[in-house]
Amino acid sequence: MSMSPRQRGKVVRGAQYALLIALLLVLVLTADWGELRRAFFDIDVAKAQFPEVLTVALVNTLMYTALGFGFALALGLVLALMRLSPVGPYRWMAIGFIELFRGVPALLVFIAFGYGVSFAFQINLDKLVTVMLSLGLVGAAYIAETIRAGLQAVPKGQLEAARSLGMSRSRAMVSIIIPQAFRISLPSLTNELIMLTKDSSLIYLLGLSISEYELTKFGRDALNENRSLTPILLIGLCYMIITVPLGQLVRRLEARTAKAR
Repeated sequence: MSMSPRQRGKVVRGAQYALLIALLLVLVLTADWGELRRAFFDIDVAKAQFPEVLTVALVNTLMYTALGFGFALALGLVLALMRLSPVGPYRWMAIGFIELFRGVPALLVFIAFGYGVSFAFQINLDKLVTVMLSLGLVGAAYIAETIRAGLQAVPKGQLEAARSLGMSRSRAMVSIIIPQAFRISLPSLTNELIMLTKDSSLIYLLGLSISEYELTKFGRDALNENRSLTPILLIGLCYMIITVPLGQLVRRLEARTAKAR
């Protein structure tokens, strides 16, 4: 007797649960829990990372991210407006910039500003300036496209209504169009902030003093010193302190935007 689709679905789900339970049992019975605890959950190693992991590494990561994102947001808005400009050269420059910095790895940009500029122009950029430029230029290329999509999503009638009330085009853009575009683009902008938070780890290429360590560099040195993966697990948790709330914010903003639409 053939089974109905509902019965087949129950059988398939039961088989999947059985497979999962079997895998968990194999893991529980075969794993060396003492070795795993030493490698990943060494309490003494974890305690040794405090308070520097919070007061130095986490704070520096937040600072580097804020510098890069602030510059990226400002430049991205300018690029988005240039991308939509009726003046051809502005559009071409914006397209060229966006394609360039979306096409090259952030690692290469860090190398260019951290070492290439000093070799080519005999200029020693401050580390904070290097981080701001490297993260900001890469982030601006993505943010520009996000804001451009937000600007194009604002109904054209909004601009026409503002012009009919006597507003200039520039005032209407600043007062009406751009704020609406930012509300539309906010979930994607928050995702870009999460990406820049993780890309800030590339600052290790510049050579850092202990007071300049960010999370990844701090964890790498602690790993070499302690021969334990506990610092890496701790650093991962610190990144999640930043990214999980931002991810929750993205989901709430997306739900609110969908509801408003």
